[in-house]
Amino acid sequence: MPDARLPEYAPPPSQLLSPTYTATPRTHEYQLALNPRLRPNRPLRSFVKQTKSGNARRKSTRQKVSPVLKYRQVDCSFERDGVLTSRSQVEGILELEEVGEGGTSTHRLFSNKSMLWIKNRVQDAPCPNKLRFRFPLPTTYSDGGHTYLLPPSFEARLSGIPGFRAHVNYSVSVVVIKPSAVSNMVKSTLFRKDDWTVSTPFLYLPRTRPSVPIPSPLGVSASSGGFAETPQWKLFSSITTANRQGIRDLATKLYIPTTRMFCIRQPIPFHLSFYSDTDSLRAFLPLAPVAGRIAPQRQATRIQLMRQTTVDVHNPIAFGAKSDIWRVDCIGEAAFRNAGNGADWAAFSGDIFISNEVTVGGFRASGFSVRDYLVLTTTPPDLSKSPFKELRMIVPIRLATDPWNNDGTGIGAYDPLSMSSSEELAAVPEPSRTS
Repeated sequence: MPDARLPEYAPPPSQLLSPTYTATPRTHEYQLALNPRLRPNRPLRSFVKQTKSGNARRKSTRQKVSPVLKYRQVDCSFERDGVLTSRSQVEGILELEEVGEGGTSTHRLFSNKSMLWIKNRVQDAPCPNKLRFRFPLPTTYSDGGHTYLLPPSFEARLSGIPGFRAHVNYSVSVVVIKPSAVSNMVKSTLFRKDDWTVSTPFLYLPRTRPSVPIPSPLGVSASSGGFAETPQWKLFSSITTANRQGIRDLATKLYIPTTRMFCIRQPIPFHLSFYSDTDSLRAFLPLAPVAGRIAPQRQATRIQLMRQTTVDVHNPIAFGAKSDIWRVDCIGEAAFRNAGNGADWAAFSGDIFISNEVTVGGFRASGFSVRDYLVLTTTPPDLSKSPFKELRMIVPIRLATDPWNNDGTGIGAYDPLSMSSSEELAAVPEPSRTS
């Protein structure tokens, strides 16, 4: 009877074996993609802060990506036998100052005090070497009957008079109290204090993302005089007014994604078209966008991303006029490319590139707000000789810290408490006072 056993195979060469798996790339490897759900438990980052005298030290540990701060332990490196109590404090402060107007205001966003250890006089045990605590930051705070999202760490100022300074600061502190050898009756600044405090500021940068992805680009349509409209792209239209006889007005159409919420790390796409008769369109060509990323000074037609920072210490209207002070900064610039043209229309597409210095989106707090806008302008070099007048179109948008993610992990979508759509996306900024 024939042998029914399978033939034996030699083991494969060692170079064909699967490589050893590691959770993080090695020195000769790099990462192509990362699924947050499969992310391994990485070691926590930590740092140590101590008093100037070295009597008390605090070691802070927090996770890499989380809006919830996790300061976990206090390392006491002093004579523990004399310690009476030890407590922690985590707080957020919003400070506003108007220069020249004489107004200042301080808003305590939150303050959490926790007693870490109290000496037991019965057992007379010394303070432990390490005291751990954890405090999840609140997501909102209330002031004057209004509820606001907890604002991110932020700093802004406007030089000159009038001007302002605004700070949103967060800190964590640890206080260790020991009995003093000097009587309370004779204590003065010449003697050491009976408590040691270690305080460290930290950055709070809450993360947000759009609820929908960037839609597919619009297609060019000659019959529509530009682009074929879809519900995923919102149209903002205006008229570029003629400045001389024989020239007709120019219909200007700007398209951006309907959501109007964009990640600060990704370019903002747009479409732009112009429509008029043949002679008027030909007269507009010297003012039309120039393809490519060129110096803004060479562009008569520009799309900029502008940020308006507003401070109002007094809040109510004083003497019949608004009392707020603001500054406007350019934080992004558009690059154009030709999309198509006809006898009576011209179409352009492009992207708005956001500055790397932008780390947070817009927000509103007590007497303090940050708003973002797209501004389309056509500025003739010599208005007296130009066939068209100036154009200025303003479109409010919102910025998020992270891109859209289809697996729904990690980050919440934009919270409507910060600014409602009817309030933020319909507001028009004041004229620029600085740029």
